[in-house]
Amino acid sequence: MITRELAVALREAGLVWHPAEGDRFQLDLPDEVELEAEADVFTVSEMTIEARQTPSGTDLAFNGTTEWALDAVTLADAVWLPREDQLRELLRGTFRALVRLDDAFRVDIEIADAALSFEHPDPAEAYGRALLALISRSH
Repeated sequence: MITRELAVALREAGLVWHPAEGDRFQLDLPDEVELEAEADVFTVSEMTIEARQTPSGTDLAFNGTTEWALDAVTLADAVWLPREDQLRELLRGTFRALVRLDDAFRVDIEIADAALSFEHPDPAEAYGRALLALISRSH
């Protein structure tokens, strides 16, 4: 799983999240709201947390199965933690290879005829760093 810091960097770079069943996220509430659950990782699921379309956007509705009282949060109050397969898919045609090294994984991508590599012990984190580079170069 990618780090919260990388997930926030991807969001700030412009990665848009369309919540789907199985997606993981953490809360990112304003500083004046203190909530112990902010560090917890939640999963979108019809049974517990459901993505609902509202006139103001998408809300993540908590269906009463969590330990603390929270009805819903807006998408802006959540940090998406994309899975490895989602990150690879978002790289689309730029993805060239995932290589296992002795103590890490390397993701190779190609952007505008430039070959770039990103290494990390967690393959999801390597994919995320590659995606961040792709998004940053496209702006």
